Amino acid sequence: MMFILKKIIISDIFTGNINNMRSMLFGCSSLEKKNFSNFDTKNVTDMAYMFSKCSSLKELNITNFDTNNVTNMSNMFNECSSLKELNISNFNTNKFKDMSKMSKMFSKCSSLNDLNISNFNISKVDNLNNIFDKCTNKLKKKIQEKYPNLKGEFSKNYYLL
Repeated sequence: MMFILKKIIISDIFTGNINNMRSMLFGCSSLEKKNFSNFDTKNVTDMAYMFSKCSSLKELNITNFDTNNVTNMSNMFNECSSLKELNISNFNTNKFKDMSKMSKMFSKCSSLNDLNISNFNISKVDNLNNIFDKCTNKLKKKIQEKYPNLKGEFSKNYYLL
């Protein structure tokens, strides 16, 4: 018998001591929405593949995520093909000199049209390969226009798009 996860209730779970959320919801392809606004992520260092392959995910609230210690976000939203908007303006990426992995972070997010990355500082990231691979041209153009501080990174990293 196969079970399909459509809803997760994790409102009373203490997450303050967790340092690795890698692949936490990897492959939860039937999950449609999730609010993580109460998650304590201050000690987390690895968020790679956290929501990867959540292909039905349409709503995701991670506005309170503390990313001060995160060093790996590669494939974090990879293949979230139903996600239309995402606000991660609260993500602190100033520690990116130590963060070498952001490749394919939004790869194959084919419905993503609104992405708020207004506080991203990627000037010291070593690996941005395919960060927006197979995203819509509309999104790529919007990001280039909306965040001119990233424009240099778009031209330096031809694998970025």
